[in-house]
Amino acid sequence: MLNYCRNCGQYHADKIISEDGKNMICPNCNKKQPLKQLPLFIITGASGVGKSTISVELYKKETDYIVIESDILWFDFFNTFEDDYRTYRETWLRVCKNISQAGKPVVLCGCSVPEQFENCVERRYFSEIHYLACVCDSDLLEKRLRQGRNVNDENWIQGSISFNQWLKDNADKTEPNIMLLDTSTKSVEDSSEFVDEWIKKRLPYGGEVSIHEKKI
Repeated sequence: MLNYCRNCGQYHADKIISEDGKNMICPNCNKKQPLKQLPLFIITGASGVGKSTISVELYKKETDYIVIESDILWFDFFNTFEDDYRTYRETWLRVCKNISQAGKPVVLCGCSVPEQFENCVERRYFSEIHYLACVCDSDLLEKRLRQGRNVNDENWIQGSISFNQWLKDNADKTEPNIMLLDTSTKSVEDSSEFVDEWIKKRLPYGGEVSIHEKKI
C-alpha cells in the first residue's frame, strides 16, 4: 500500500525518507506522503531455544507493540539461499512497515541475522531495528530438539546447534550488535519478562538505554 504513490501512481520501494522520518517522498514525482517511522524488533535464535514460546508469552503482555511469528508466511518460493532469502526479508519488512502505520511497532520472531534485514531496500522505513537472540547450552538444545520436539533429522539438529553457537560467537560483531538472552536456566516467564522490558526500553517513548550492554 505505502509503496504506491497517491499522486503519480508509480510503485517504488525505494522512496526517500525525510530527515525527521515523518514523510516518504516519491522519487518519481516528489510527492510527500506521511510516514510513521517506528523501530522494528527482531527476536532470533536457533530452533529449540525457546523464542517461539517466549513470543507466545509476549502476546499476553503486549499493549505497546505487536508480536508476529515470521514462519506464517514461509513457502518454498522464499527458499533462496543463494541471495540470503532476500525476497522473504523484503516481504516481511513491507508487511511490518504497513502494520506499524497503526502506531505500534512490530516484534518479529524467526531465524535471521542482522545483515539479512539491514541490506534490504525496505529497511529505510524503520527508525532502527533492534535484534535479540535467544541462545542456550548446546547439550540442552540438542535435548530439547530430540525429546521436546521429537526431531530426528541430524542435519536439522546440527544446523541448529551451529547457528546457536554462531550467535554466541558473533553477537557483538554484527552491525547492529545482537543482544543475547541465555535461556538455559531461565523460566519462560522470566525470559519473556526480560524481552518485554528490553522492547519497552527501546520504544520511542521508553526509557534511556545504555550504549554498552552485556549478555543476560
